[in-house]
Amino acid sequence: MLLSSAAYAQGPKASFSRAEVAVGQPLDYELRYEHAASEEVIFPDSLARFAPFEYVGRTWLPTRTRNGRSLDRTVYHLRTFSLAPVQALQLPVLVLRGATDTLRLLPPTAQVQLRRTAPALSSTAGGPPPLRQDLGQLPLEPAFNYPFWVAGLAGLLLLAAGVAALFGRRWRRRYQLYKRRKNHVYFLAQFARHAERFTLSRSAPVAERVVVLWKNYLSSLEDTNLSSLTTKELVEHFDNNDDVRRALRATDRVVYGNLLSEDAQEIDAAFQRLRNFAEQQYELVSAG
Repeated sequence: MLLSSAAYAQGPKASFSRAEVAVGQPLDYELRYEHAASEEVIFPDSLARFAPFEYVGRTWLPTRTRNGRSLDRTVYHLRTFSLAPVQALQLPVLVLRGATDTLRLLPPTAQVQLRRTAPALSSTAGGPPPLRQDLGQLPLEPAFNYPFWVAGLAGLLLLAAGVAALFGRRWRRRYQLYKRRKNHVYFLAQFARHAERFTLSRSAPVAERVVVLWKNYLSSLEDTNLSSLTTKELVEHFDNNDDVRRALRATDRVVYGNLLSEDAQEIDAAFQRLRNFAEQQYELVSAG
């Protein structure tokens, strides 16, 4: 059953944290109650009626007990959007007395005045003040249009992907041809330089460098490893090509047999055969 609060001479007390409040401004409502330490007290929760205020949150303060008396305090965080000039709130405190008895105690009503930020209209004006026309433009700071630039970047990426899909293979082939042509020109220059050195020095190591240069170039041209192959294996690799067989045998006699008395014309012919074969292989790979 509910008992009247008249039985308690000193009931709960409540107050606002300020005397005035603006619309939407945070406001604290403190509810406190001093009672016997043996009493069980319940303060309102978020489901209580806070009108005309809006509930934002609450802060429970620890119970303080001294000489058999306990003090409970709770601070409710509120805000109001009501335009009433004076706004009031009265939250009850429940005291449990046994299994069936509940005492509902009400504190004095706490009031707060609404502070207006707009000037009050004169009662003799007869209506709202006239509007003043102002056609002047206010400067605005330029804002970065992220959606526009993101859409533009996505469009450029899609365009680039489409161009790459249509022309990428052709461009890669043209680049490979350019790179292969450049390597071929470099090989011919290096080959001619080494052949000329052999003619002047008649040195077996120089002849060996000519053959190594030829092997390395064909390895890069065909993407194979020919540097470790012997003369017999090279001839078999190139399908027993007569020019390759004759040229390598002539250079082997100089490199491994130290037969520097070989006819200069024969060695020059061997170098020419190696050069001609390299050019043929270059044409075949480029055409394929």
